[in-house]
Amino acid sequence: MKLKFLLGLFLCGWSLAQQYSVQNIPDALKKNASIVIRNAASDYTIKKVDEIQIVENNAYTILNKSGAEYSAIYIPYDKQTSVHDIKVTLLDENGKTVKTYSRKDFADYSHTPSFGLYVDNRVLVLNPTLTTYPYTVQYSYRIVSRNTVFISDFSPLRTFNVAAQSVKRTIRNESGISLRTKVTNTDLGNVAVSISGNVTEYAFQNIPAVERQPFCPSMDYLAPKVEFALDRFNLEGIHGELKNWNDFGKWYYQNLLSPSTIISPEIKAEVQALNLQGSVEDKVRTIFQYMQNKTRYVFVAMGIGGWQPMTTEEVRTKGYGDCKGLTNYMRALLMAAGIPSHYAVINSDVSVEKFDPDFPKMGGNHAILVVPTEKGNIWLENTSQNIAFNHLSYTTTSRNVLAVKDNGIELMNTPVYPAERNTEKIRAYVKINPDQTIHATADFQYGGGQYDFRMPMVTLSGKERAEAMKEDFNYLNIQNLTLDHFTNDRNKAEINYKLNIHARDYSRKLGEDLFFPVIPFYKTAPLVMNDERKLPFETVFGYQDSYEITYESPQGYAFTDLPEPQKVTSEFGTYSINYKMNGDKLHVTRNLTIQKGIYPKEKYAAYVEFRKKTANLDNSKILITKI
Repeated sequence: MKLKFLLGLFLCGWSLAQQYSVQNIPDALKKNASIVIRNAASDYTIKKVDEIQIVENNAYTILNKSGAEYSAIYIPYDKQTSVHDIKVTLLDENGKTVKTYSRKDFADYSHTPSFGLYVDNRVLVLNPTLTTYPYTVQYSYRIVSRNTVFISDFSPLRTFNVAAQSVKRTIRNESGISLRTKVTNTDLGNVAVSISGNVTEYAFQNIPAVERQPFCPSMDYLAPKVEFALDRFNLEGIHGELKNWNDFGKWYYQNLLSPSTIISPEIKAEVQALNLQGSVEDKVRTIFQYMQNKTRYVFVAMGIGGWQPMTTEEVRTKGYGDCKGLTNYMRALLMAAGIPSHYAVINSDVSVEKFDPDFPKMGGNHAILVVPTEKGNIWLENTSQNIAFNHLSYTTTSRNVLAVKDNGIELMNTPVYPAERNTEKIRAYVKINPDQTIHATADFQYGGGQYDFRMPMVTLSGKERAEAMKEDFNYLNIQNLTLDHFTNDRNKAEINYKLNIHARDYSRKLGEDLFFPVIPFYKTAPLVMNDERKLPFETVFGYQDSYEITYESPQGYAFTDLPEPQKVTSEFGTYSINYKMNGDKLHVTRNLTIQKGIYPKEKYAAYVEFRKKTANLDNSKILITKI
């Protein structure tokens, strides 16, 4: 018996070594890969409305240094979630065990993001690594949670340069509650679904690594996935229904918003002291800017799963809150003024992610406020002390929100800011000097999404702003730069400032003549053409740049041989540049418009050609002839 036992241990270890030997990875999966997911098996058992058990068994092979960050193991948990049976094995390239770990080897941290203050989420962290590559990290653990409202999406790939041999999820639904699913297949793969009784398995096999290509969309857009939602759920001991958006909205309003919304005498007094006048829009603006001036953003992830806002009284007395708390406080201030508004849950990201009207599920990562008026909706971003009234950033436009009402949820669309609204306008006067230096004065104006890009400057000192501009224009040999008249117009969503620049070596000598590039405030990024384009490409942000530049030549020189006006039109945008003499001054107008969109890979060559044409025209040279 002892011999059989020892033989069994030997065979088990030999089998594991054979299984995770790097030699067993197909060559096709090694191509473009930093790591290979050898096995990712998650076993979900839904016991009842307030109990779900998840068993994870994973093995990742780290092929090179670029994949080292994926060695780290993160296991989040909270008061409603317990973690059991953690086992970790570090294997060499032959699949032989180098070291084993258990729970005692993990560090236990508060799961606190930036600006976090009150957070009751925690995370266990371990980073097992070897100094030589490749190696494999195998780990398993079991989670038991009372919260069943969140069942994570299932996808074979989460990022680029990762290949997958076997990715599976098995769901055993023992609860008797209907589990809805939504399968999205893409060009990267199709999910295999097999059903046996109350057990469903979702699987992907042999998914090659995807190499990131210029301007490609996020992996969330590219990868296939399966989404899940229970018709009945539990969140922190509160049961609810998620059969449709209206049922979920009523639950959300009654259990998350109403208990946190206290219209106290003090809040009423705050609003009354504002002496509100004018239209509904005027009143909302006054209240919003009052709220901005008295609060600041601090992340709070306590309460019901981190989804319930702080009470309005807490925000009022403490002067801070996160997006949930500040949005609900603003809603309460409007309620005290007799102005209805709706707390709105949204997916805030550079790439647009929308809620599916036909597949209700818990989601979103941000909260904003929508105020219906006779003249249209007013949208309020409540986490910034500096953002303009009725302006949403480019990470929250062009998508929908869950507007939570007492009688359910309404899916409402946020504004679409067309390229023509996301503007950079430059009006410049540039004096060309005979010593090849220039002196330029320029007025800059930013609106729409480009207003958002300049928002970080609002909190900087004057000196810091000037240094930031020197960095922006580091391709100019700046000798001196001053920045003046900086304004953040919170009514128009515009940032304005004036630059004075003295730079050397801007022009070049050509005998006794001078020549210089026509656009001083824009540096084009080179585009690489790839004949083997495999992915669609995305212009994530539509914008319009309008430049008007007046050039003064040095005394004793004259502008000659001006380039011809040019116009380039494509489905991706438009470009024009014109030259006109006004007395002895040269006036140049240049306009570039880029449209937002996702395009098939077959159109990438046309896009590169369009951007090359605009770059070449931006690099046109102007000749000044010695008289």
